[in-house]
Amino acid sequence: MYIIKVKGVAKIPDYVQLRDESFTLLAYFRVDRPDKSLDKIGLGDKVGKIMELVESMPFGQVKKLEL
Repeated sequence: MYIIKVKGVAKIPDYVQLRDESFTLLAYFRVDRPDKSLDKIGLGDKVGKIMELVESMPFGQVKKLEL
């Protein structure tokens, strides 16, 4: 799985994308509201670890997410 942090502009907030190995979009959520989207794809128990990574990574960088 891959994670990408996307910088928002003007009234559009910052977002995070989670993609699978084929780069298909699995989840797309606001940085400040991850819970509902992560619960939908079965990663609700990993919110803390994912958000810790999101806060430390720069915008626009793709990282491989090992869970």
